[in-house]
Amino acid sequence: MPLLYTYYGDDFTGSTDVLEQLAIHGIAAALFLAPPTLDELQRFPSIQALGVAGDSRSRSPEWMSTHLPPIFGSLANLRAPILHYKVCSTFDSSPTHGSIGRAIELGIEATNSPFVPIVVGAPHLRRFVHDGLLFASAPDGHIHRIDRHPMSKHPVTPMREPDLRNHLARQTSMPIGLVSHTDLHSFASASAALQARLSSGHRAIFFDTVDAQSLSIIGELLWSRKGNHRLFCAGSSGLTTALISAWCNSGLLARQRLAIRLPAASPLLVVSGSCSVATSRQIHWAADNGFQIIRVDTGKLLDHHAAEAYRASLIHQVAGYLAQRKDTVLYTALDDSPSSPAGDTLGSALGVLVRKLLLHTPAPRVIFCGGDTSSHAIQQLGISALTWAASVQPGAPACRAHFANTNAQPLELVLKGGQVGTDDFFRAARGG
Repeated sequence: MPLLYTYYGDDFTGSTDVLEQLAIHGIAAALFLAPPTLDELQRFPSIQALGVAGDSRSRSPEWMSTHLPPIFGSLANLRAPILHYKVCSTFDSSPTHGSIGRAIELGIEATNSPFVPIVVGAPHLRRFVHDGLLFASAPDGHIHRIDRHPMSKHPVTPMREPDLRNHLARQTSMPIGLVSHTDLHSFASASAALQARLSSGHRAIFFDTVDAQSLSIIGELLWSRKGNHRLFCAGSSGLTTALISAWCNSGLLARQRLAIRLPAASPLLVVSGSCSVATSRQIHWAADNGFQIIRVDTGKLLDHHAAEAYRASLIHQVAGYLAQRKDTVLYTALDDSPSSPAGDTLGSALGVLVRKLLLHTPAPRVIFCGGDTSSHAIQQLGISALTWAASVQPGAPACRAHFANTNAQPLELVLKGGQVGTDDFFRAARGG
C-alpha cells in the first residue's frame, strides 16, 4: 500500500504520541530520527505511515530556515497525500523559540500546499479548542484555559495568549482564519465554512475541536481536500486521530484498536530534565515507593573540566543500583526550575550519560521525562528508528528502539512530556 501519511514532530515526545495513534489503529508505522534512506526503509517494508522526530520546538526561526526545508523536501518526495508538522497540543511556541508560524511558511514552500489546516485540540489528551481558545487538562485534574494552565509559566515558551489566532499572528504575517465549532455539526456546513475562509484569503486555518464528532468531521473534510496536491498540515496528534477516522470511514482501514499488555521490565531507569509540576509529583511518588532517587548536579555535568569525572561517578552509582535490580530515577529539577542550562545542552549531556551507562549495565526500559530532554538525549543513543511496543498512558507509549548497529542490546524507551501522566506514571511504565 502507498504511504497514507508522513509527519515531522517538533519534539520526540509528541512524535511518539502520533506513532502510538497510528499503531493502535492497525497502521504499520515507524518513527525515524532523520529522513530515512532507502536501506532504512527496507527494514520496514510494510509501513503505511512514517515520521521524523525532531527538536525544532526548542530551535530558532533561523535554525528552522536552514534545517527544516531539506527534511520537508525528503518527506514530500515520498508522495504521501498528507505531510503533518506535529506540535504539542498546548501549542507552546514563540517568535524566537519553536516558531510554528515559521515552520508553516517553510512547509508551504516545500509542498506548495494550497492552505494549511491547523488542528490543535486532542480530546484523547483532554485538550480542546473552542471559539479559537485553547483549553487543556492540568495536573490538578481540571480543564483550564491555556493562560491559566501551568503551561502559562513555561520557562521558555509560556502560553499567556489563549486565542490561537493571536498567538500565531506573532509568528507569521500569513492571514489566519478559524472554522468554528458551530460549523462542525456536518460535513456540508464545515466544507462551506472552510471555503468561505479560503475565499477571504486565509491560508492558515484553525479548526475548533470540542469532541470526537467534530474531530471526525475535520478528518473527513481534510482528506477530501487533499486533491492532486500534498496537503501540509500543522497540529497535535488530534489531527492524526481525525485522519484515522476518515480512513476508516472511506474503507482504507478496518475499525480496530490494538491493546497490548506492557510486560514488566526491571530494573527501570528514569532520566528527567523536566521542571514541570506533574513530573515533580511523579518523582515524589517514586521516592515514596522504593525507587532510588539521584539528583544530577547540572553545573558539574555541563562543566568542561568536571564533566568527565562527575559523569563517571554517576555511572558507577547508578550501575550499582541497577545491578541490584533497583528502579532508579536521575533528575535535574524538583519543585523548581533549572537555573541556567538550555534544553538542548542539558538533554544532550543526559543522553551521553545514558549511552555510556548502558554500555556498562543494560536496562531493558528507559524513561525520559521532558520534551526537550527527550528530543536531545535520544539523539545520543545511536538509534535510527522507533516502533510502537505498547501503551502506557495517553501521550507516552513504550517504543522499541531500532539501532543503526543491528547487534545492539534490545531497548525500550518511554518518552514523556513534562505535563503528561498520573502521579504513579513510573509504576505504569514499569509494566506487568
